[in-house]
Amino acid sequence: MTQQLSLTVILPTYNERENIPILIERILRAVHTPVQVLVVDDDSPDGTWQVVQEIAAREPRVRLLHRTTERGLTSAIWAGIQAADTDTVSWMDCDLAMPPDVIPALLARLEAGADVALGSRYVPGGSDPGHSLTARAFSVTINLFASLLLGWRVRDYTSGFIAARRAVFEQITLRGDYGEYCIDLLARAQRLGLRVEEAPYACGARFSGESKTGANVGDYVRRGWKYVETVLKLALRR
Repeated sequence: MTQQLSLTVILPTYNERENIPILIERILRAVHTPVQVLVVDDDSPDGTWQVVQEIAAREPRVRLLHRTTERGLTSAIWAGIQAADTDTVSWMDCDLAMPPDVIPALLARLEAGADVALGSRYVPGGSDPGHSLTARAFSVTINLFASLLLGWRVRDYTSGFIAARRAVFEQITLRGDYGEYCIDLLARAQRLGLRVEEAPYACGARFSGESKTGANVGDYVRRGWKYVETVLKLALRR
């Protein structure tokens, strides 16, 4: 019999006013284990944090961490991990591209003994229909490169859709400015002998607002170079 684990879903937000109430509702509907939704907002000019504050006033499973002096995806996720008081933590993008219905599958893998579980576009059953051909080509290339140098046990090193036991973060601190933190986390977890598993999901399109990843080839190259640099540094330390 598996152990039922409590969960905090961390949602790092910046200008996601239109998306966040829909996402919170879908998470609470999808997850049937004891759950908290913790929104870490970097003082969004569009008032995202105010929307969350109103939701939290009537829904005890929702919490807000409103940051006014710090910025950044990685530091927001890390702040959420430190503020969580549950057995496990999870996080995902807030543009509605990642389906909350997959969270129970990630949690099931933790309950069955995994230390880290990630939603993957690149295992059987996974896909990425929501992004352009250019974006998919960059993503596939980066992930093939990462798997080649860091190990084939993970196929989606840039997933960003993660669930993990909080004890993992007694050994690993998140590092990086943006999505490269995910490559670093998954590589280091494997090297520590932690059990990392993937669950398939279909990544959709952003529902509302502007993408934080990029809108053109130049943006992808700038982001992608940091990913390549991270992979090379990890490979050299191997």
